[in-house]
Amino acid sequence: MAGRWRGMKQGFRQCMAWLHTWSGLLVGWILFAVFLTGTASYFRGEISDWMRPELHAPAAGGEPAILAIETLKRLAPDSPTWFVFPPGERNSELRVVWRNPPGKPTPPGSRGFGNMVLDPATGEPVTARESYGGEFFYRFHFQLHMPPLWGRWVVGFCAMMMLVAIISGVITHRRIFADFFTFRPGKGAGRSWLDAHNALAVLALPYHLMITYTGLITLMLMYMPWGVQAVYKGDRGGFQAEVFGVAPPVRRANQPAPLAPVGPLLEEAMRRWGGPPGRIEVQQPGDASAIIRLTRRDSEQISSNPQTLTFDGVRGTLLGASGEPGAAAATRGVAYGLHLGRFASPLVRALFVLSGLAGTAMVATGLVLWAAKQRHRHARAGRAGFGLRLVEALNLGTIAGLPTAMLGYFWANRLLPLHLADRADWEVYCFFLLWGLAALQALFWPGLRSWATQFAAAALLGLLLPVLNLLTTHRHLGVSLPAGDWAMAGTDLLVAAFGLLLGLLSWRLFRRAGRAPVTRPVRGAGLARAEGA
Repeated sequence: MAGRWRGMKQGFRQCMAWLHTWSGLLVGWILFAVFLTGTASYFRGEISDWMRPELHAPAAGGEPAILAIETLKRLAPDSPTWFVFPPGERNSELRVVWRNPPGKPTPPGSRGFGNMVLDPATGEPVTARESYGGEFFYRFHFQLHMPPLWGRWVVGFCAMMMLVAIISGVITHRRIFADFFTFRPGKGAGRSWLDAHNALAVLALPYHLMITYTGLITLMLMYMPWGVQAVYKGDRGGFQAEVFGVAPPVRRANQPAPLAPVGPLLEEAMRRWGGPPGRIEVQQPGDASAIIRLTRRDSEQISSNPQTLTFDGVRGTLLGASGEPGAAAATRGVAYGLHLGRFASPLVRALFVLSGLAGTAMVATGLVLWAAKQRHRHARAGRAGFGLRLVEALNLGTIAGLPTAMLGYFWANRLLPLHLADRADWEVYCFFLLWGLAALQALFWPGLRSWATQFAAAALLGLLLPVLNLLTTHRHLGVSLPAGDWAMAGTDLLVAAFGLLLGLLSWRLFRRAGRAPVTRPVRGAGLARAEGA
């Protein structure tokens, strides 16, 4: 009986091992991209500031929000809705957005909105280079620069497979915590890759579970909309109002009335929240039906559910406060907030970043581990199968190619002409162009030297970025460090540190490639072959 039970346990673990392998392998390259760009998104505000060096930190002047409202009165007096996003601790940008009035022609791609960046000290428009900044990485990590619906479904499917891979991996490795303290380099095909994979997985296991599960929660209403459809009969606005306290749009009364001063409303927000709002929305400005809604900053609470104060836009009286949702909405808000990490202090954000990098490396070592094991099995045949060659090409093009493309995105921001039409799109085109070149190299020049070359190229892009910034802008390290401009200085230093890490990896790979035997028992050797080199 005991032997039969041991056999059942062994069979169950083998099934979990098979499930862990294939659930991770089939979507591993997308997961690598999601993890790496998602980790970069923790610095979305700083990256956006770095990519618009013409913008300065707020200087002495009037209250930015009040100045922005006055500017909107001139820019968009007929707009039904204004939005003001004041500068914060991690973002010096003062941005205003307005909805264009019905019937007014709008530029292609604007979706009926206009937007502008203002000087926080004067409220006047600022001419800055066009760039998506850190928003590109943020959007890419959950919709892959695809049409939003398709991209989010693809990433959601991959996140579900990731959750399956994590759970099955914990079940499979019964000595997983002991393996965390074990690393055996040079112990044959796949051994050290398995040790690295286990250590990285255990190092940030709570983070991996949290970020994967909460990632699914962020878009749960898209994946499972049937409950809302059944209860609210398609009235999504009613659902948002009841569950999250989001008020429906205000109807215009067609009775002109001046807008109430915003200053006292900001003081009320400071008194209640202890800090300024993160967003100001004005509906129907200049009309008797106008309302002004202030939303609390995300950085001041874990939950992503908005806390708002709604004021009469003419009298300035408080109409209501929201932010006390039910238990289900509060749970979802905390899960969503944990995923975004906007509440995090610098120390907690650093831990999030390290855990995100550990997750990225965990996926990468898992992909290389599979190739290492398969290459060892095919060594006697003298030729690798198509599946193995495809996986090794995808590994090289993704694991080494994506960092090169991301660093190239920073270089494009500095090298493209400032007045180039569709300049922000061209930065993205450069990103995909570099990634495509890396993929072509992986297809036509596989091998360990190709890995080393791609990592060397990425290392140069990272290490030389501060030099490029010095040659092309006035906010280089010699200026940003003494001024405490950490958005600029921190981005320069972090990217250079990332380049140094990639340089060390490239150097080790070149050394291994130089010691590798000349014989080629298996065609198309890749990074997996370095295990036995």
